Amino acid sequence: MTQAGADPRPALTRCAWILADEGHESGLAGQLTARGPEPGTFWTLPLGLAFEEANDRAWLLIDDALTVRDGAGAFGVREPNPATRFHLWVYRARPDVRAIVHTHPAAASALAAAEVPLVVAHMDATPLFDDMAFLPQWPGLPTADREGEIIAAGLGGKHAILLAHHGLLTAGRSVMEATFLAVFMERMARQQIDAQQVGGSKPVDPEEARRARDFLRTDRIMNLTFDAWARRAERRRGLRALECA
Repeated sequence: MTQAGADPRPALTRCAWILADEGHESGLAGQLTARGPEPGTFWTLPLGLAFEEANDRAWLLIDDALTVRDGAGAFGVREPNPATRFHLWVYRARPDVRAIVHTHPAAASALAAAEVPLVVAHMDATPLFDDMAFLPQWPGLPTADREGEIIAAGLGGKHAILLAHHGLLTAGRSVMEATFLAVFMERMARQQIDAQQVGGSKPVDPEEARRARDFLRTDRIMNLTFDAWARRAERRRGLRALECA
């Protein structure tokens, strides 16, 4: 688990690369954020920078008025995505949340378009068991306070939410947890769509789902998983030689 005072930018960069590799990129839609060093601040990418293009220097530190306080930006852009505004409401409502992933990947977006909640029907979905909300109405483009209030209220005390006609959001106690949940939300959405071809998704037993969740959502499992994904992302970008055991 990332310590509260640690610089989250290296983890955010690797989160961006992981999500790019997992197919979460959708034009300018989607944002990654993490709490900043002062109350009411958080780190985000500049407007127009793709997840694939993220680097540790590009992140912008902004406040609750979306004013840039620090960060170099990239390609001459030092302006945050205005859609990041709704993250403010989640951070205000949830002191435990230190990082947010919001993306529009294909499979989760297909469920969202059909107004179909994600079903916990496989072991790999159990980290989301009883910790995933569903917002059945689209409140509109999340650039104003009202949309932020609706999304934060829909999330409630959970750490993930599928937004109808929109996409997914995960709110983690760390960048690693937010990434872990976002990756498995999209993978399980794809599996749910595929399962419709062979009889549909059948929910797993609740007691067993809870036991699996409590194991898979430990910091050790999530962090080790994140680190493996990060090493893969680094190798693909030529940043790390393949290490042999």
